[in-house]
Order: sequence, then C-alpha cells, then structure tokens
Amino acid sequence: MLFAQRIWNWCRRFRHRCGYGVHSPSDFFLITSVMYEKLPYYAYDRLKMSSATKALPHYREKVNKLLFRLVNHFRPTTLIEVGEGNGDSIRYMKEACNPMVSVSLKGLDKEETLRLLKETLKRQGKLDFLHIAFTPYYKEVFEEACLYLHAESCVVIGDIYASDEKEMWWKRLIADDERVRISFDLYDIGLLRFEEKRFKQNYIVNFF
Repeated sequence: MLFAQRIWNWCRRFRHRCGYGVHSPSDFFLITSVMYEKLPYYAYDRLKMSSATKALPHYREKVNKLLFRLVNHFRPTTLIEVGEGNGDSIRYMKEACNPMVSVSLKGLDKEETLRLLKETLKRQGKLDFLHIAFTPYYKEVFEEACLYLHAESCVVIGDIYASDEKEMWWKRLIADDERVRISFDLYDIGLLRFEEKRFKQNYIVNFF
C-alpha cells in the first residue's frame, strides 16, 4: 500500500519534477543541484553501514541523504533537531557540517521538550537550521523557535502529511506571508525559508 501510494503521488506531482516552472535561480539550483543531486557523497557509505535500528520512527534513506545535502549546502553554525527517531537523521546532518553546534531533543514529554528547547535557543542566541522530526508538539516547537529564526534560517518539518491536522497546519503555515517567504513541499518533508526580500513562493517538488 505504501509503494502504491508513492506511485500515485509521483503521478500527481509529475509536472513539478526537475524544477519546471521555477524562475528564481537560487531556488532552481536548490531543487536541481541539491534536492535532485544523485552523485554519491563521501560519507554515504559510512553512514549507511552504521545505520541505527528501524524499529523507531525514521525516514527513508533517500530523505536522510537529502538532509545531509541540505546541511552541506546551507552550512549552518547552529542546528536543533526535535522529535523521536532512531538517530539516523541527526547523524547524517552532523556529518555534513562538522563545525556546527548541533542538539537533538527526543524522547521527552511536551513540557520537558519545550523547556530544553528554550534553554538551548537562549544559549545559542540564534537558530540557523531547525529539524522538526517525529513529534506531536510540532506546532509548539515551531512557535518557540520562530523567535530565534533569521533571514538565512532553514526549517525542515518531517512527515507533513502524517495526519489531516498536520497537513492543515502546514498549509496555514506556508500561507503565512509575514513569517514564511519560501516553502518547498517534498511530501516526506517540508522546507521553509525566511528571506524577507524575496517574493512569496510555495513550491511542490516531486521527490519520490
């Protein structure tokens, strides 16, 4: 059923492949040379060999490789991951940019998650890259982190179609003209950018 659903979604998004209809040079490069990059990176084999248990929530390997490329492309100095998981995603991202300061918050209840998130954000002072992984507190995490985002920040939200509620929240978020300027819907994840001088753009990317 999962495979059949992916085929169906690929067909629905067929006209959004390969950056078709994207006029911004920077967005076109991000889609075609980062999201669709097929060449092997130096760390892929090592990361795959040390992959953690699949019993916990996790992405497909293809998505973890994308997270690696996104961090490698944006080169953030601070990164926070919030949400349960098997640890693969944070390892891929950390490997892509060793000098950055990265923190992973998982396995915590709502109150503890937000408390530690607030402490981490205050300590870092700014947030370059936020990964909201498999967590029921995605709304609260984003609102708290918003206070520390800046024009060059990048936010990745996992599993944006996990439920009707989360899908509706995602759609309201990308329609927010004041806070979100650029969004990329890759189905497995959503990517947000906040460059104030950019025209509003919401892209659908056929990433299956």
